[in-house]
Amino acid sequence: MLDLIGTKWAVMLLCILKDGPARTGGLKRSVEGISQKMLTQTLRELQLYGIVERTSFPEVPPRVEYNLTETGQSLAKIVLAMEKWVEDNYQELEATRAKNEALMTTED
Repeated sequence: MLDLIGTKWAVMLLCILKDGPARTGGLKRSVEGISQKMLTQTLRELQLYGIVERTSFPEVPPRVEYNLTETGQSLAKIVLAMEKWVEDNYQELEATRAKNEALMTTED
């Protein structure tokens, strides 16, 4: 499961989709650096596990939207809590990393 939901692309898509349905083009514009292939692959994997649902509308031109399922919404809450934790602790973590990195460099 971590291989699925632990990727940066899946996390980013969960954060975007928590606000409601989105079309493929909107998702691609919102996730900087994601290729069309990776976007499609990640959405399919999330859909396969029931985290995201895909809705096709019988229109011309065709329209497809992606939305979080109930399970996906519960997962998005966890991801947002992790994001908040990182925001709250980032400066301390980086300061500790820099200090420890300097110590390790002088030990070698």
